[in-house]
Amino acid sequence: MANHSSATVRETPHVDQTTLKRRAQSVLNDRSIDAQSRAIIRYALETNDPWLAELVRRADAGETLVDEGGFLKTCSTAEEKIAALAEILCRGGDEAGTTSAALLVLMSTLENASHPKALANLAKHIAFTRCGESNLNGMVEAQVAVFESELLADDTLVA
Repeated sequence: MANHSSATVRETPHVDQTTLKRRAQSVLNDRSIDAQSRAIIRYALETNDPWLAELVRRADAGETLVDEGGFLKTCSTAEEKIAALAEILCRGGDEAGTTSAALLVLMSTLENASHPKALANLAKHIAFTRCGESNLNGMVEAQVAVFESELLADDTLVA
């Protein structure tokens, strides 16, 4: 029987899950790393976040993961591109062509990304935050209307 096969051996990733979890645990135990960065890594470890390896690498390199405003610092060009595109999509007054082009580039960026789900979640977070900032009063007014209709159903106060 021949040992030759046309199948190729699949290479193992440069960091396996066991090693990654050990490195993350080491970061969690390292008190020289700021508490906020350790908390982010703890959460990423618990939720099997696809960005865990990147977060651990950045913490090991001595980077703080959180900016002055308490938000996770972005570092990659893909993340910066996602943030810029989400900003274009959420701002008011742009022409339809600009918004459409931004959406097309965003979709292409997500399609070609190594971690599309993580970047899509980043885009959703940015869009939600931006829309919340620009329409906070509208959201509050809508909620007040819902509460009012529930409380004053049939012109009587619901107990």
